[in-house]
Amino acid sequence: MANLITLSRLVLLLVVVAIAYRPVSAMQLWIWPILAVVFISDGLDGWVARRRGEESLFGALFDIAVDRIVELTLWIVLADLDLIPIWIPIVFVVRGVLVDAIRASQVQADRRSPLALLNSPAARWLVAGRFMRGFYATIKACAFVGLFMIKPLPVGVETLLPSLTEVWALLQPIWVWLSMAFTYLAVALCLLRGMPVIMEFLAEERRSLFSRNRGTP
Repeated sequence: MANLITLSRLVLLLVVVAIAYRPVSAMQLWIWPILAVVFISDGLDGWVARRRGEESLFGALFDIAVDRIVELTLWIVLADLDLIPIWIPIVFVVRGVLVDAIRASQVQADRRSPLALLNSPAARWLVAGRFMRGFYATIKACAFVGLFMIKPLPVGVETLLPSLTEVWALLQPIWVWLSMAFTYLAVALCLLRGMPVIMEFLAEERRSLFSRNRGTP
């Protein structure tokens, strides 16, 4: 059941992408509720897995993989639509590849969930803690919704509530500023949450190399 919820996020992602590439219209306002379901279900699948006793290594890896697919696809689409600079998705792709490669090697060696492989309390709080995971997901959700709504909102306001057109003209610069603020905060958190994984991996490699050198006659 939990894996089906995870899989449903991919289906909803395809719907969001399809709507995003349609001509700008009030229909694109549907992106907001769909993205809300995508991000809410991100936490729901883990809760269902724990509640039903369905927690597994495959489920944990599948959840992380789908999270990465959803996130990177949305950033790339936003860059392709000229709503963000291209360097932003590049940052997320590079960080994601590095962290996931490290996690894959550690999981293969220890056969444990990737989030269970962190050693220091600070790293566990920053990367695996429920608060930080929820906070990071919320920031990304606000960035995605804000950015995807920049183009259709004026059209939607004019179509649904013509009397608010002048009000939106005043609010639009604030909306754009907030959307970009959430975007840059998401970039900062992305890099910050990736650092403990990389640093602990490098430290473990140094310890392993030192142990091998000490054992060499």
